[in-house]
Amino acid sequence: MAKQISLQPENFELETNTVWSFPNRGKWATHDAKYRGNWSPYIPRNVILRYSTEGDTVLDQFVGGGTTAVEAKLTSRNFIGIDINPNAVELSKRKCNFEFDSNAAISIHLGDARRLPLPDESIDLICTHPPYANIIQYSDGIDGDLSHLSIKPFLMEIGKVAEESFRVLKKGKYCAVLMGDTRKHGMVQPLAFDTMRIFELAGFKTKEIIIKEQHNCKATGFWKTNSVKYNFLLLAHEYLFVFKKS
Repeated sequence: MAKQISLQPENFELETNTVWSFPNRGKWATHDAKYRGNWSPYIPRNVILRYSTEGDTVLDQFVGGGTTAVEAKLTSRNFIGIDINPNAVELSKRKCNFEFDSNAAISIHLGDARRLPLPDESIDLICTHPPYANIIQYSDGIDGDLSHLSIKPFLMEIGKVAEESFRVLKKGKYCAVLMGDTRKHGMVQPLAFDTMRIFELAGFKTKEIIIKEQHNCKATGFWKTNSVKYNFLLLAHEYLFVFKKS
């Protein structure tokens, strides 16, 4: 008899400081690491449980592999997921196709994070993981896919994402965004802090800056060799920014 997969993590506790590390990324419910670059479900679970209540509406406008959607369902939050890639939309819908005793309404559909089809101040929490410019390209060239943009044009478009996020979020509520840095010609490109400033310019206040340690990076061997050869440090962290709309 096949072992039944648990729908909830074992011995879960909320994170209590600003450094998060999940060596075991989490495999409860339908979670897996097959969608490249997706985040550990421990991240949206922590965000959702800390910054929302049951029955609230959570938005992830870069729904990707559906991790946030699954966590919203498991924590009895209503959920709106949007992605510009139809493959991501279908995958996220499949991920949420499991039996669970919850009244949460899960809605996942095709759309653009820069032009959200949502009313002003209709969302209780934003919990999202955008692409990190063109580090990983998620489509073969879908018009509007931000993962095909180099850093400067990417940041310009992230400005539109930030403005839309501010528009749809209710006052007093929170917006959590995970973002990482990259290197160019051996020099760090502070993509994360540039993104933070852009969200602040859109009107948000920064409540928390969380350092999230990275584990099991597929390119570690290649980059480790080159880091020694060209004398640079491996980027082994990302930033989770928690913004508040005052």
